[in-house]
Amino acid sequence: MRRKILTTIFASITSIMLLCGCHGGTSISNFDIPEEFDTSNHYEITFWAKNDTNIAQTNIYKKAISDFEKIYPNVTVNMRLYTDYGRIYNDVITNISTNTTPNVCITYPDHIATYMTGSNVMFSLDEIIDNPKYGLGGSNILFDAPSKDEIIPKYLEECKLQDSYYALPYMRSTEALYINKTLLNNLGYDIPDEITWDYIFEVSEKALEKNSDGTYKVNNQNVLIPFIYKSTDNMMISMLRQLDAPFSDSEGNIYAFNDETKKILSMIAPHAGSGAFSTFQISSYPGNYINANQCIFAIDSTAGATWIGSDAPLSDLHDGDIEESETAVRPIPQFDANNPKMISQGPSLCIFNKSNPQEVLASWLFAQYLLTNDIQIGYAKTEGYVPVTSKAQSDPAYIDYLSRGGEDNNEHYIVKIDATKMLLNNIDNTFVTAVFNGSASLRSAAGQMIENVAKAKKRKQTVDDAFLNKTFKDVKDLYHLNEVHGLGKAKHDLGPLPGPSVALITILIVAWILIILYVLYEKKKTKK
Repeated sequence: MRRKILTTIFASITSIMLLCGCHGGTSISNFDIPEEFDTSNHYEITFWAKNDTNIAQTNIYKKAISDFEKIYPNVTVNMRLYTDYGRIYNDVITNISTNTTPNVCITYPDHIATYMTGSNVMFSLDEIIDNPKYGLGGSNILFDAPSKDEIIPKYLEECKLQDSYYALPYMRSTEALYINKTLLNNLGYDIPDEITWDYIFEVSEKALEKNSDGTYKVNNQNVLIPFIYKSTDNMMISMLRQLDAPFSDSEGNIYAFNDETKKILSMIAPHAGSGAFSTFQISSYPGNYINANQCIFAIDSTAGATWIGSDAPLSDLHDGDIEESETAVRPIPQFDANNPKMISQGPSLCIFNKSNPQEVLASWLFAQYLLTNDIQIGYAKTEGYVPVTSKAQSDPAYIDYLSRGGEDNNEHYIVKIDATKMLLNNIDNTFVTAVFNGSASLRSAAGQMIENVAKAKKRKQTVDDAFLNKTFKDVKDLYHLNEVHGLGKAKHDLGPLPGPSVALITILIVAWILIILYVLYEKKKTKK
């Protein structure tokens, strides 16, 4: 009996060790590329994509699936739409434990770094990318796929983790400074050739002047937030990069909690306290304030351009709440205008490993189809994205699209096309942060520091060195980041355990309790 009890305990410990190993380790599998794609068998693949309220994007996905299934009638693609990338990320993490991940999903490299910790979930794309038959632009592909050389090198490199490719770029965007030129001119200011942070904060403070009746002079309204930043994650990351200050590296070392970060937070604090600056988390979507003439400067993704401006086709405001104004688009503010730096962002295509190589190959072919010109150009037209291939960017249809800005307020909406052109002119000035398991948490931590400071100032709290030290500690604790002498490593975790894993651990704990109780009962029985 005792031997059986010991065996049970050993099995329980082993199960827990395996569970913990799967949750925190990195497991990369190999993929054996089939010699030929077997079109005699049917394959059903799942595709998880993100869409907000832009029905045009949904229709592009649907058409892409329909056209792909005509080319490969033995493949069925089932699409599942999500409202944001965070939900895709959470569902993938949950499904890793049950081996039910999708075949293809649209996601971000920070997320992929965490997916790679799942057992046999991911595989390096290096070999299949260069495969002469089925690689990028391969000879056996039944559609006009781009070659590896036709993907913008900078964008392909952004999909590299641990010196190998684990994704394909799908669309790219950056952040833009959207300026309510009407209000700016009301203040007596013009848009300078090079926009600095000092200029932004100077104008924002000036805009707070009020009339005798308490309304703001610049717009004669009761509401005004001169400067709103949508993603404070990007705000901190961009400011640090512009100052050549360290943030992190590909080994997972974290350098973000430094003196330069304190200087940035100290610079932002008084403007948050005066009301000249706010964030999306505190005040809501900046585009709505721009459109209502209640904001002068809004920083948001170029992909958000269709929501910004009094003629925006996707504005969230009712027509009666929109105030006529002129919107200008510029690169984000800089510390050094002669050395501009802005973040590169946008979704990538992640292909998951499965037990059937033919199914994986079908998924890979569909991912490539999403890089063809029709899909790349069509999707880029919906918002301020740019195609990730030189093939699409040089296509006469795309060049014609860019040349017709302002012809209408839908496909050729001027703010959207201006945002796109701004990105195309600054591709060489864009950057990405290092990607590792935990980098997504570090990104969130970067923004949380700004949020904490902004909220504290609005509550009339003092933001001094003691407050900033406490903020560093609180944020590191919140996002499970560990620091050693300012140079720490992110804990390599997947965040909260998936439900099935929690249930398994609970069962094991209960089993241990029962085993202990049984042992105590046997001892007591033996003594008697």
